[in-house]
Amino acid sequence: MKKIDIKIPNNPYQVFIGSGIFNKLADFEIIKANKNFFLVVDKNLYLNHQEIISLFYEKLNGKKFLHVYEATEENKSFNSLKKIFSQLIKNNFGRDTLLISIGGGITGDIASFAASTYSRGIKYIQVPTTLLSMVDSSVGGKTGINFGNTKNIIGSFYQPELVLIDTNFLKTLPRDEIICGLGEIVKYGLLIDDDFYNEIKNKLQKLVDINNNVIEDVIKKCVQFKGDIVKNDEKEKSGLRKILNLGHTFAHAIEIEQKHNIKHGQAVIVGLACALHLSNKLNLLNDFRLEAYLPLLIKFSDSIDIQKYNPNKLYDIMKRDKKNKDAKIKFVLLKKAGQLVIDVEANKEDVIYALNNGIQYYKA
Repeated sequence: MKKIDIKIPNNPYQVFIGSGIFNKLADFEIIKANKNFFLVVDKNLYLNHQEIISLFYEKLNGKKFLHVYEATEENKSFNSLKKIFSQLIKNNFGRDTLLISIGGGITGDIASFAASTYSRGIKYIQVPTTLLSMVDSSVGGKTGINFGNTKNIIGSFYQPELVLIDTNFLKTLPRDEIICGLGEIVKYGLLIDDDFYNEIKNKLQKLVDINNNVIEDVIKKCVQFKGDIVKNDEKEKSGLRKILNLGHTFAHAIEIEQKHNIKHGQAVIVGLACALHLSNKLNLLNDFRLEAYLPLLIKFSDSIDIQKYNPNKLYDIMKRDKKNKDAKIKFVLLKKAGQLVIDVEANKEDVIYALNNGIQYYKA
């Protein structure tokens, strides 16, 4: 079992990574010391892993409740949050409750937001079960829900007590969910350096096949990198944490414009292609590097189908992005892997150019 220390000032915690380690969670001191447990569990995950989740639930001593949540972007809403709060209140859970989120990124986002606001904050644990949530959303303390066709616009920064990553959960994931996680992994390749990007490219099939040694090593590198970024800029005040949004301004708009018919991780892949083209258009990324980075992203073209799209509508959606300032879209762009530029502005013509050139590889 690998262990990573996330050394956020005043909010440090540990991430544990391994195969089959979920069955050890009940032995952790934080579980033994608690007497009130509220579990938020992804519905599909519960159907596939009911036996081990039920076994864990039975080991919990004290008051406990299991809330099964249907994790969709449409359900990442106030309505779903209300159901969680209602069950917490109805069953007399107080501030001494430990909330345990078991599921992918959507489950983690809404469960952690509930934890951050119920009784002005209760402790919580993240058990990410998708590749995307393992490498990205479970670490860093971003919580949130969607509202008014804007993704993650309402939320908070609230750190977990610990994160437990059991790669055995990946074995029941459909291929498109693996592809989603690979989208975030490719993002980390561009954030870290050329060596890691090339490692991902060379080991892509082993990652798709969930080779345990390879996947655990890659997850660890992504989590360690994100942990170091978050440690130095927990609440996006210095600007350092913004680099984690590479490709996401495009991706969030694509998700919404396509009415969530493609998943977040798939949209990230398309968004990264768009970001590379915009970086090149603005003379930040030279032609040689553009041609070096694009082939890995294009490999996913048979797994992503963008239906008819409206670039002007996409641009208007991007203008609502929560990272914008002074009503201007702010982009994270690339000079080379490991060298990012934040808060870049671009005119509409160049943004449309990037959208059309990035999306072209994934059109149905």
